[in-house]
Amino acid sequence: MKQFLPLLLLLILPSTLKAQNRIAYFSYGEAMKTMPEYVAAQKNLGSLRAKYAAETKRAEEEFNSRYEDFLDGQRDFAPLILKKRQAELQDMMQKNTAFKAEAERLLAQAEQDMMVRVHQKMKETLRKIGSERGYAVILNTDGNACPYIDTAIADDITTIVKDALQ
Repeated sequence: MKQFLPLLLLLILPSTLKAQNRIAYFSYGEAMKTMPEYVAAQKNLGSLRAKYAAETKRAEEEFNSRYEDFLDGQRDFAPLILKKRQAELQDMMQKNTAFKAEAERLLAQAEQDMMVRVHQKMKETLRKIGSERGYAVILNTDGNACPYIDTAIADDITTIVKDALQ
């Protein structure tokens, strides 16, 4: 009897472990796009992008106008005025280039800052779903990270996650 008990445990243990270690999968990107916080962040980023683009366009138009004026009058300028105007144009070009680079940096930082809350909410939601439904692992199927998932073993929880995030 004592020899039979370990054998019985070895036969029962894998089935109980399999029941406890359930696996789920979902599309992170698809679920994220349904979040009100994500939609608001994208709207805010779009607005900020538009403002920077408008300022960049205004600066480029101002530069182009001054450059055309320079080209039209360069034959008539005295050497000192010609050098001054060239220096002004170079300064404008450098400032415009610096502005574009800084705008790109600020946009990237703003996106990162706005998305922190979105990702945090996603993590909390996944923890809650995983805990409530007894999942040991929840996989993200985006980016071809999981080219094959056996649907007999793993559950697609994309809809559950999307509903929980709204």
